[in-house]
Amino acid sequence: MNTQKSNALFERAKKVMPGGVNSPVRAYRSVGMNPLFIERAKGNRIFDADGNEYIDFIGSWGPMILGHADPDVEEAVAKQMEKGFSFGACTELEVEMAELMTENVSHIDMVRMVNSGTEATMSAIRIARGFTGRSKLIKFEGCYHGHNDNLLVKAGSGAMTFGNPDSAGVTKGAAEDTLLAEYNNLESVKALFDANPGEIACVILEPVAANMGVIPPAEGFLEGLRELCTKEGALFIADEVITGFRLGFSGACGRFGIDPDLVTYGKIIGGGMPVGAYGGKKEVMEMVSPVGPVYQAGTLSGNPLAMTAGIATLKKLLAHPEIYDEIDRMAAVLAEGMREICGKTVNQIGSLLCMFHTKQPVTNYAQACASDLDAFTESFKALLKRRIYTAPSQFEAMFISAAFTDADIARVLEVYREIVEGE
Repeated sequence: MNTQKSNALFERAKKVMPGGVNSPVRAYRSVGMNPLFIERAKGNRIFDADGNEYIDFIGSWGPMILGHADPDVEEAVAKQMEKGFSFGACTELEVEMAELMTENVSHIDMVRMVNSGTEATMSAIRIARGFTGRSKLIKFEGCYHGHNDNLLVKAGSGAMTFGNPDSAGVTKGAAEDTLLAEYNNLESVKALFDANPGEIACVILEPVAANMGVIPPAEGFLEGLRELCTKEGALFIADEVITGFRLGFSGACGRFGIDPDLVTYGKIIGGGMPVGAYGGKKEVMEMVSPVGPVYQAGTLSGNPLAMTAGIATLKKLLAHPEIYDEIDRMAAVLAEGMREICGKTVNQIGSLLCMFHTKQPVTNYAQACASDLDAFTESFKALLKRRIYTAPSQFEAMFISAAFTDADIARVLEVYREIVEGE
């Protein structure tokens, strides 16, 4: 496979950007390769700088649920571009986006737009502390909530990929109020509440862990967390940056019937543009400035191009709920085929899936870390050689979009069979 232009671009990039990248997981370093530089994408195909075409299972890390360059989203953004890119002022688009979300997701009364998932989780935790008057928070090993100082403790995603779940530059003071629990283990959460009575402001988690591979919640786990938070006077924060509007229009919380106090969003609500948001119950959200005492601001928050792309995406999902049925069905077919062909553990929920290079069940961080990373690297390289574009990390998800077809799924399963049979 010719990657001459990508390699040349990487050499240029290393001279002016740390590691040659703007997001560490894109470095491919963990699989011993240079990153591909992407030039364009359409549907579920992506094309690198050397003209190589791939079936794309990353989808910009989740937001492209309709596929790349969806014509309806493209048309909407093109019309908005004629009006202007950014105003630093209120627009009707912000109101329309907030109405779309609050009118169709029962567990959010109000929403505030930000520019990234990291901003959203940082703000939600600040609100929880302001609302409760408490300092400590509970997070789960392997769940990633952005690069906030409080949350880079046993974090997932890129932190796991490079074998260093914590980060230099995070002070002891920033991390000492962060308490670690085991995902899918309710008793570990109870123990932390018992050991810190009246001190815990919130519990934050991905309702479906999607940054240590894909790990669905055990039966009763989310319901038990909700009950515990209510009993202990702590806020329940659901990080739905990945799962929001992907596992159904009301996300993972809607899928499992959970009523969180705060929810964080990103990815799909920007239709591929940089975006984030947090929302929740009215009495909690009214803690936010300028109504309340918790300060949060962002010059480009509610950017009109991002709002336009997000609105077009959400409206299409609302108008065509069968999209969810179809992408979920294709993901289930792919997951079952991968299990049969490879004999490995494949976790799948909705349009998210991940093959762990182990035959043991994977339900938490420790079990995810027990996967054979050398086998993952071999598999990743073999897929890429055959033009299947997946994440260069064992601890990321595969995403199915509405641009996929049964023929695409069949092709990928054929590739897995070729790899297993050594062809």
